[in-house]
Amino acid sequence: MKLSNFNFELPKELLAEYPSENRDEARLMVLHRKTGQIEHRLFKDVIDYFDDGDVFVLNNTKVFPARLHGNKEKTKAKIEVFLLRELSAEQRLWDVLVDPARKIRIGNKLYFGKDDSLVAEVIDNTTSRGRTLRFLYDGSYEEFRDKLTELGQTPLPKYISRAVEPEDEERYQTIYAKHEGAVAAPTAGLHFSKHLMKRLEIKGINFAEITLHVGLGTFSPVEVEDLSKHKMDSEEIIIPEDQAEIINKAKLGKNKVCAIGTTVMRAMESSVSSENTVNPFAGWTNKFIFPPYDFSVANAMITNFHTPKSTLLMMVSAFGGHDLVMRAYKEAVAEKYKFYSYGDAMLIL
Repeated sequence: MKLSNFNFELPKELLAEYPSENRDEARLMVLHRKTGQIEHRLFKDVIDYFDDGDVFVLNNTKVFPARLHGNKEKTKAKIEVFLLRELSAEQRLWDVLVDPARKIRIGNKLYFGKDDSLVAEVIDNTTSRGRTLRFLYDGSYEEFRDKLTELGQTPLPKYISRAVEPEDEERYQTIYAKHEGAVAAPTAGLHFSKHLMKRLEIKGINFAEITLHVGLGTFSPVEVEDLSKHKMDSEEIIIPEDQAEIINKAKLGKNKVCAIGTTVMRAMESSVSSENTVNPFAGWTNKFIFPPYDFSVANAMITNFHTPKSTLLMMVSAFGGHDLVMRAYKEAVAEKYKFYSYGDAMLIL
């Protein structure tokens, strides 16, 4: 498989600027792998495809307000800092992306907040846009984190051209988010409402929660035609023992195991036993899944519609079958489905 196998025409107006009014009323395309049938439903209809004993595997990572706006010392030039990951809590060191990066050099100080209440010093260059910052803040660690939350913005994807609005703080977060650490939402999970979760529970569907802290690497463009040469950034995953047991019980009982999103699929496939069950795990994964690939755990998947040539589309194609998925995407464009983070969903069975 080559990069060009995953290209398609995506009209700009199909990139969703806003989520659907109600979480569970986004559109849902249902893809049947065995027959090639494609159905058009609403997301809340997902309940019709699952039974007692099936399990939905959720990613309970929580998005933190990772985008900071500040200015450079002396010149007062405006600067945007995107927090990627904390390197040292004690020293307040962070891996970040800066924009514009050209004039941000080691030794520069950056100021944030109307009263410059937070200062950071650039101590290393990591990539063309990447820097390591040391934050200079007098208060306790808890006060420092509170200050980051106060000054930070919800990190909506760059394709959303509008300004961040108050509603985004809630809507760009799953209702079951628990463990802070993601710089992007696990977007397939955004469609679950409390009401839908309750209905699924009443029907006997179980939930297992794992954590994959989504980094920007998931969205990094693939720049090589030969996919085997693409390297994914590492992301942290945690699969607790009791949650692995819920997944494995469903699998061994011949029930459906449905991965809610590419992040869940990636996490489970990163910790598979020789019996094709999930092992408990805490660590990092840089697994890159593209066709052909034999999946070990999940036999169903819910995902959003992804952009051309993205690693996310490649994984979905590996699971759903390349030809069927590309045909479904063509139909999604014709039917004006909404794409990407705030867009509509696809269920692959």
